[in-house]
Amino acid sequence: MKDLLEFIITNLVSKPDAISIDEKSEDGNVDLILTVDPTDMGLIIGKNGQTIRAIRKLLTVRAIAENVRVNLQLVEPAGVTSTEVTSDK
Repeated sequence: MKDLLEFIITNLVSKPDAISIDEKSEDGNVDLILTVDPTDMGLIIGKNGQTIRAIRKLLTVRAIAENVRVNLQLVEPAGVTSTEVTSDK
């Protein structure tokens, strides 16, 4: 799951070196915590949240194929949560 998210985000942002993805798996749940450069936050979220929703849908498709539930949390480098999206099986 982390590899898919890393591929998508790396190709969207202007500073791919600033990407950090933490993956925690537990009992069929996969938590992905994404940290990007503050200047790239707008690119990740997109207009009216369209980009982050599309990323969520792609992760959901992969999660269904792997029979898990995925949670994506987008975090600003200062540790302030900007947006959180959750998918169901």
